[in-house]
Amino acid sequence: MKRYGLALTMLAILCSTTMAQNLKAGQVRPDDWQAYKSRFIDERGRVIDDANGNISHSEGQGYGLLLSYLANNKADFDLIWSFTRTEFLLRDDGLAVWKWDPNSKPHVTDSNNASDGDILIAYALALAGSGWNRNDLAATARTMVGAIGKANVIEQQGRLLLLPAVTGFSERDREDGPLVNLSYWIFEAFPKFASVDNTTDWTRLSKDGLSLIEAARGGQRSLPADWLSAKTTLRPAKGFKPEFGYNALRIPLYMMRAGIADAGQLRPLRQGMSPDGTGVAIVDIPSGSVTETLHDPGYLIIPALIDCVLDKKKLPASVTSFRPTLYYPSTLHLLSLSFIYSQHSECL
Repeated sequence: MKRYGLALTMLAILCSTTMAQNLKAGQVRPDDWQAYKSRFIDERGRVIDDANGNISHSEGQGYGLLLSYLANNKADFDLIWSFTRTEFLLRDDGLAVWKWDPNSKPHVTDSNNASDGDILIAYALALAGSGWNRNDLAATARTMVGAIGKANVIEQQGRLLLLPAVTGFSERDREDGPLVNLSYWIFEAFPKFASVDNTTDWTRLSKDGLSLIEAARGGQRSLPADWLSAKTTLRPAKGFKPEFGYNALRIPLYMMRAGIADAGQLRPLRQGMSPDGTGVAIVDIPSGSVTETLHDPGYLIIPALIDCVLDKKKLPASVTSFRPTLYYPSTLHLLSLSFIYSQHSECL
């Protein structure tokens, strides 16, 4: 069984590499992008998290860059990149600060980084650098990718781990450290990173991430918690809710966007997060109880995507058209639709 599991994992990595090589601009429809931009991006290129005090963060800037590239909108990409470069790339290690608050002076209220935001920014820059023949973007991407590997990728008990940030999550920072958040593994980015940087084994990081997702599933619903201690065996981290929450629900989306269609991985996530397909559950891992049920189309499309990828089921009509709601589910919705348009149009 271990050999079989390893074979599936390596197949998934190969699929991920192929998908990343095929990702091109034009996978987000112009009208959808304009609706997203009008709602969440200001005239300076700041991506606004309207459910979180209207702050901006490196994750949002990275999503904005990625979506504007997928919409093939160079002007909007440059606008978002200008704000990101001047307001977020302020650290001396090549990484971005994570939090920018319009109501504070100075606006940067936490200069720690967030590795998922860094990955999204670097990935979008790398795609635009090669896709649009922009050497300036490609050079910055290479610098950021190297910095991410140097500062945030560590080895622990024979596994490569991605720390959520430079400060606060390592073994030296916490008694139960290192901590990981498995939704920070943006699998589609790693083959692109491997093509521009050989100082970190990005393929191994991807493979180990898939193994961690499988090992982290627990409780009655067989789901991973958002925040996990990786000190020994994976377990919910101290000081965080032991829940499958807003972070972890995007894990299967990231897997599928990378071409990872392993039913042994995706079906348990699908069943645990949305058994009847009518909502996406936020779940307390130890008890298996549902603490919140989400009905936004941006969340509902994720289990529907799993049904599409694994069983060729058509998507419900309620999730096939885009209307912006809140920043986070709207972002996941556009990422999901772009994947459908480019890879699984038969599910529409």
